[in-house]
Amino acid sequence: MSLLIDYIRHGEPIGGSRYRGSAIDDPLSEKGWAQMKHSTQGEIPWTRIISSPLSRCHAFAHWLGEQHQLPVHIEDDLREVGFGSWEGETKQTLLANRADEFHAFYADPVNQRPEGAEPLDKFGQRCAYVFDQLCKTYLDEHLLVVAHAGVIRATFGHVTQAPASSWYRADVSNASITRFAVTDKLRKLVHFNCLPHGPLS
Repeated sequence: MSLLIDYIRHGEPIGGSRYRGSAIDDPLSEKGWAQMKHSTQGEIPWTRIISSPLSRCHAFAHWLGEQHQLPVHIEDDLREVGFGSWEGETKQTLLANRADEFHAFYADPVNQRPEGAEPLDKFGQRCAYVFDQLCKTYLDEHLLVVAHAGVIRATFGHVTQAPASSWYRADVSNASITRFAVTDKLRKLVHFNCLPHGPLS
């Protein structure tokens, strides 16, 4: 068994950078589409595409699948972590109006969740389940998973056994690719937050 799984974060959505979980489903902006096409240009190594159900992911997944005749599967458990009362807020707004809450979250994202947010351990469990199922289902393939920053952080934590308290210390750029390699005896991180053709600003 030898499996490669590339997780790509969606490009910039309409409305720019703000906290989006599953409650807000903004589509990709023109810039976001350009970022995704830029990161996946050239020879395509993937055998199939797995995507979050949110439009900022699945629209591009279906487009890329059609361009290269690749099967596309939508996986509901790849949706982003729910941010509760932070949904729709920007970092700047939170720092201006709820700075103590903002800093408490990043100091302890497990126990200092925004009101109504999805528990981080439950989120990690569903992301780990998806990864494990991919490993069991697709042998000797090269998958592209179109997902979210939180999903990529949680999957990174699952594979490397990094605690959830440390996940938000890792940046995940729009349209960046994180690769995992899986064999019968080993799961490992190959690279993290890679922009294959350089950043597109």
